[in-house]
Amino acid sequence: MQATVFSHDPDTGTTVVTDEGVSHEVSPEIFAASGLRFLRPGQRVNLTRESGEITRMWIVGIGRDESIR
Repeated sequence: MQATVFSHDPDTGTTVVTDEGVSHEVSPEIFAASGLRFLRPGQRVNLTRESGEITRMWIVGIGRDESIR
């Protein structure tokens, strides 16, 4: 699923809004595991959601086994 970063604080979490208009909170642990150093509002990210929780966040082209196109 794709989303846009609404707000970001590495200590308290990240809020994203999916293309369907649904807001999700991404925990600081998921951000830390992403390998990303910073996110800015308006930035596009990809998400994996399992059982209603965001379990992975990455940017297309710099995620695991992805090439920049």
